[in-house]
Amino acid sequence: MTTRFTPDHEYIRVEGSTGIVGITNYAQEALGDIVFVELPSVGKVLKKGDEAAVVESVKAASEIYAPVAGTVIEVNDALSGEPGLINADPEAGGWIYKIAIAEAGEIDSLLDATAYADLTK
Repeated sequence: MTTRFTPDHEYIRVEGSTGIVGITNYAQEALGDIVFVELPSVGKVLKKGDEAAVVESVKAASEIYAPVAGTVIEVNDALSGEPGLINADPEAGGWIYKIAIAEAGEIDSLLDATAYADLTK
C-alpha cells in the first residue's frame, strides 16, 4: 500500500488498482470544522486535476481535485450525515471517494510522504 500526496493537500492511498482519496490532516486543520461535503457521483470519469468533490468548512469551501485519472467507484456516504469525520480522522474514516486508477504511472508524479512533509513545513 502506497500513499502519495498532491501540492493541493489531497492524498491517494493506492491499494492495487484502486485509489482511496481524501484531504490530508494538514488540510483539515487549515479548513477548521467541516460542515458539508459534496461527494462525486459513482461512475464519474475524472482526469487528473479535475474537480472531484467540494468540502465546506466554517471558514471556506474548498475544491478537492482528482490526484490521478480514473472512474469513481465508491463514495464515503457516511460523510453526508457526519462531515466532521474528515476532521476526526481524515486518512481513515474521513476518506472521500475511491477511484479506479486509469494510469498507474500518474502515481509516480505525486509527492511521497517526505516531499509532502517538506511542502507543509
